[in-house]
Amino acid sequence: MSRAVVTVVGEDRVGIVARVSSALAENGVNIEDISQTIMQDLFTMMMLVTVDESRIPIGDLQKRLAQVGGKMGVHITVQHEDLFRFMHRI
Repeated sequence: MSRAVVTVVGEDRVGIVARVSSALAENGVNIEDISQTIMQDLFTMMMLVTVDESRIPIGDLQKRLAQVGGKMGVHITVQHEDLFRFMHRI
């Protein structure tokens, strides 16, 4: 099992959390932690998830979530936890 960070950014609309959560569940991905906020009409969300890479590699998950985001008009990224931590360390 690997952990990854999922980020979602875009204009706020009904169903973003539901659609992203559903897509994750359909691919056997467990949400460990979630944080979201709305700043004026901008929606932002970060999730820490557990991915069984034998079921779906993180790269494939990124592609699937990018398609989901494209249909909703939001930008979704998936990064392995180690890469995320390395990129955001001070």
